[in-house]
Amino acid sequence: MEYNTIKYMVEDGILTLLLNRPDSMNAFTLEMSDELAAAFYRASEDDAVRVIVVTGAGKAFCAGMDLTSTGNVFGLDEGRQPTLAEMEDPDSMPGVRDSGGKVTLAIYDCKKPVIAAINGAAVGIGATMICAMDIRLASQKARIGFVFGKIGIAPEGCSTWFLPRIVGMQQSLKWMLSGEIFDATDAHSGGLVYEVCEPDNLLARAYEMAEQIASNTAPVSSALIRQMMYRNSAAAHPVEAHKVESLAVYYTSSADGKEGVSAFLEKRRADFQASATADMPPFYPWW
Repeated sequence: MEYNTIKYMVEDGILTLLLNRPDSMNAFTLEMSDELAAAFYRASEDDAVRVIVVTGAGKAFCAGMDLTSTGNVFGLDEGRQPTLAEMEDPDSMPGVRDSGGKVTLAIYDCKKPVIAAINGAAVGIGATMICAMDIRLASQKARIGFVFGKIGIAPEGCSTWFLPRIVGMQQSLKWMLSGEIFDATDAHSGGLVYEVCEPDNLLARAYEMAEQIASNTAPVSSALIRQMMYRNSAAAHPVEAHKVESLAVYYTSSADGKEGVSAFLEKRRADFQASATADMPPFYPWW
């Protein structure tokens, strides 16, 4: 697939997804939405990809929705009166569906770990997009803002589901209600980012983390871990997690698990053979 707004680059098991509209601070468009969603679904089924690193070209990560287009700048059809019942199948609601949520749901469904390398401004969808990623690193130059109230709209990108799970309700409401732009230090102290990096070291640190995952863990384990953490943590009772974990351990213990135990006892690096594309346990996806 050819991309106009992003770059898809794979090397040594690590996919770099580069938001690539530097002249407009990587402002988000409907085309970028489609390309990013397609890229995450593609990577999920690509055995050459073990880990995904997402960053922005130029000085910004993503400065939010491109507000320069004519008509409804969010690409929405104002001639409709959609209802919640109609949203039962979001795929069937073009002109209504939030384009940012299309991307974050693709990230949520992905089998591969995702690391955000936030190199500069991450505002609006630039901020909500990173909430769906697993590990967030920020440059000292990063500036983040959930600015929806300031432009008179509501949060998007499934951020009202992701953000409170990351930083808690009070911090989420403070950032959302104020619409403030905050720096990497505040993002770190508030729990949104894992680490703040020197600008010149940001990508190197992201790749170091990615390589640690890619070279030391089983692809099937990684896929199960990220889906189990997100979905089980939102379950109504821990017994739901117990059911899934029981099946996950059962099936992995007879495949990669045996190799992992042998490697541990023999003090060597494991050679995992199971593929996240072809060898997921038969109960997956359990939802």
